[in-house]
Amino acid sequence: MGKNWGMTTKNLFDMSGKVALVTGGSRGLGREMALAFADHGADVIIASRKLENCETVANEVRERGRKALAVAYHAASWSGAEALAKAAYDEFGRIDVLVNNAGMSPLYETLEGITEDLYDKVLDVNLKGPFRLTAIVGTKMAEGAGGSVIFVSSTASLKASKGEAPYGAAKAGVNSLTLSFAQAFAPKVRVNCIVPGPFLTDIAKAWDMETFNKNARATIGLQRGGQPSEIVGAALYLASNASSFTTGEWLRVDGGVW
Repeated sequence: MGKNWGMTTKNLFDMSGKVALVTGGSRGLGREMALAFADHGADVIIASRKLENCETVANEVRERGRKALAVAYHAASWSGAEALAKAAYDEFGRIDVLVNNAGMSPLYETLEGITEDLYDKVLDVNLKGPFRLTAIVGTKMAEGAGGSVIFVSSTASLKASKGEAPYGAAKAGVNSLTLSFAQAFAPKVRVNCIVPGPFLTDIAKAWDMETFNKNARATIGLQRGGQPSEIVGAALYLASNASSFTTGEWLRVDGGVW
C-alpha cells in the first residue's frame, strides 16, 4: 500500500519538518521555489554565487518563520559541491529535497566562435556540478530516510536550437542524469526533472520582447512566456508527498511549446 493513502488534499503538499536545498536559489525560478517550500513548512538552504543575494532570500525565508542558510556556491566546481553539502549537513543534519536549479546559457555570435572556456563553463555549470552534488546528497538520502531530487532542465534539451547548442546539449545530459539517478537511488529517493520553457525572469531583460511575443504567438500554445511564480506548482508537486509514486520523469512546464 502506498505510504500516502489516507492523506488529505489539505496536507498533500505539506513540507513541514523537511529541509530543502536549492541551487541558483537567490533569484528567478530558484527564489520562487525556495520561498514556496518555506511557505509550505520547509527549512531552506539557498546556494548561489553571490552570498549577499543568498542572504536576502534567506531572510525572506526567516520572515516566513522557517530556518534558512545562505551558502556561496559556484555550480561549476566539483569541490564546491562537496563544500555545499558539508555546510548543509553541518547546519541541519539532513537534506530531504535537492533542487539542481543553477544554470547558465550565454549568448554567442557563431558556433565556430565558441571558445573552449565558454564551452567548458556551460557544461560544468549545467551538467558537471549537478552530477556531483546529486551523487553526494542522493547517496546520503538513499542511506538515510530517503528524499526527492529535482533537476531543472530546459526545452532546449528537447528542441534543438543553433543559438543554444552547448546549453541544449548540457541540459539533454541533465535529462539523462535524471533517469540514471532515479534507478541508482530507488526505492528510497525519487529523482525527477522539471523542463521549463521560456520564463520571464530577470534574464528576459536582455530579450527583444517584441520579437519574443511575436514568436510566442506562433510557437507556444499559451502564446506567452511564463511568470516565475508559475514554476511553483511543479516544484511543490515533485518536492512533496504529492508525487510519492513519481520518479524518473520529465515534467514540461513550458506553456505548450510546439
